[in-house]
Amino acid sequence: MKKSGCFIAVLLVAVCASLFANLLLLALLGAQGGASMARVKVLPQKEYEEEVLQSGSGASKIAVIPLDGVIGFGMAGPLGESLVEDFKIALDQAARDPQVKAVLIDIDSPGGEITASDVLYDALLQFPEEKPVLAFFNSIGASGAYYTACGADWIMCNDTTFTGSIGVIISTLNYRDLFGKVGLESVVFKSGRFKDMLNGAREMNDEEKAYVQGLVMQSYDRFLGIVAEARRLDPEALRKGPADGRILSGSDAFAAGLVDQLGYVEEAYEKARELSKAPDAEVVRYVRTYSFDRFLRLFGEVASPKVEIQLPLQNVLKPGRVYLLPPFFAP
Repeated sequence: MKKSGCFIAVLLVAVCASLFANLLLLALLGAQGGASMARVKVLPQKEYEEEVLQSGSGASKIAVIPLDGVIGFGMAGPLGESLVEDFKIALDQAARDPQVKAVLIDIDSPGGEITASDVLYDALLQFPEEKPVLAFFNSIGASGAYYTACGADWIMCNDTTFTGSIGVIISTLNYRDLFGKVGLESVVFKSGRFKDMLNGAREMNDEEKAYVQGLVMQSYDRFLGIVAEARRLDPEALRKGPADGRILSGSDAFAAGLVDQLGYVEEAYEKARELSKAPDAEVVRYVRTYSFDRFLRLFGEVASPKVEIQLPLQNVLKPGRVYLLPPFFAP
């Protein structure tokens, strides 16, 4: 009898547990389905929440959009898992919000991939003209970050900010001697003479070096032209002066005409109010939201832990890609 009673008790517990699990699964699926239907039928007005940095009248706002870290399509950013796309979504939210009178891009970035920087630059150019865009550099706003900022109407930074670094770099590694020491040899079958020109297992020939240098200069000329047009500066004077890849302090950048004003971020808020003719505007910072779907993704990540080793930026740059980065980030 005792064994029978224990069996019934265990069976009852198993049935209850199964019922609870199914109810929970049904609830999750219903929530996901409802959220999916909501996304299809009603476009959410705000993708990002607003953190109040400075109070105001409430009738108008200055939207602060952060741009932190290395710029790239595969990079996570302060607003989510895709720096480029999330930045564009934040701009769209500011463009659609009638209370937003101006946008301030709060930048702390050494730059990054040239195409990603160009996409962000173009996104700023496409922003509604009636809403001024300001770029403010914190500790660093160099290379690709400066490229992006050229799409703004006004650029500010601190005296001690690192900026400039107007230049382009492609890097690769040569491990030919290492292969020789460990007894390895690279075997390559290629369709054309340039197909493996960045192969680190051999030396590049002069023709390959000239070709890669031509690609670098093509991208550099575009960068230079964008800076010259945005800052109303002579391209040749830039080429022979501050646009040779050097890092500049905020003070030197101001003297060279690369920024419009020196000051702290609070002064940038006031300049945004001035340019937008909204002296009593509230200053809000866009911050990432945590939806139920995101919670489920995070739960899945916790359930499948990964070991990550944080390497210096020099060790994670991808060979063969074109970057807009300061010289001290080169391998």
